Amino acid sequence: MTHQLVGKPVATTLYGQIRKAVQDWKFKGVAPKIVTLLVGSDPASATYAQSKSKTAHKLGIDFELLQLPADTSERQLIQAIEVLNRSPQVHGIMVELPLPVPLDASRVATAIRPDKDVDGLHPANQWANMMGTPGVYPATPQACLRLLHHYGYSLQGRRVTLIGSGRTVGLPLLHQLLQAQATVSVCHVATQDLKPYVEDAEIVISAAGKAHLLQPEWVRPETVLIDIGMSQDSQGRLCGDAHPAAAAKVHACTPTPGGVGPVTTAQLFANLLHAMSLQPADTLLPLHTYPTRAQLRYSPLIFTYS
Repeated sequence: MTHQLVGKPVATTLYGQIRKAVQDWKFKGVAPKIVTLLVGSDPASATYAQSKSKTAHKLGIDFELLQLPADTSERQLIQAIEVLNRSPQVHGIMVELPLPVPLDASRVATAIRPDKDVDGLHPANQWANMMGTPGVYPATPQACLRLLHHYGYSLQGRRVTLIGSGRTVGLPLLHQLLQAQATVSVCHVATQDLKPYVEDAEIVISAAGKAHLLQPEWVRPETVLIDIGMSQDSQGRLCGDAHPAAAAKVHACTPTPGGVGPVTTAQLFANLLHAMSLQPADTLLPLHTYPTRAQLRYSPLIFTYS
């Protein structure tokens, strides 16, 4: 029987650590605040933003949704970000993706101050993620590693096949897997035949976003499957990258939905608290309440596989 790697208990543990960090900041006179920018009225993006707003309220985090018209220019969006960069009351900034055409998500991400970049998409944070140096790392890759660790699956020396090499998930996840000493094979749009890579893997992590991509004859009963992809099948039903028969065949699998997603949301708020620990103290607190760097070390909030 397939073991379900459910995200809720992992997220619940992380939320407890976040609440403690929020309380510590408020004791020092600082109310953590995050601002999300939504350009246009994409229903899925708006729903996700509202969901994050509810979660922030439960955690005691101030949340502001800044909704801009669909015809907002890239210059206007970047100007709005620059205002938030300068505000001492704003500690984290997120931009809901996808952006309307012709806005360039890479240029917009680069406009966000690295130490307020909760999504971890600024080039400085991407470099930090690659090198394993201090920075804000993308949330979904960290969520995958948290899930595996929570359920007792080691990555050291394991054969891992990663499907997808996108900038927001696949590429940063590759670097995190390598830092965890996994032996990684990466498949992408130019990979001719996925089957041998999936068959050989002990752990398969799929972030392709293509319904039923992974076929049951490709996987083995001992395989562990982390299914990040989310799309709709021909009947409009929400599904992951794995065919249902493949998900039922493996040793353990994340459900869709309810697997990586809840942990990713929790990690975004953990990223906010971690970002605050990277921000200059004089932009956060009065001089007489400066904390030491040791007091701001919320190590559980940024996941490193040990």
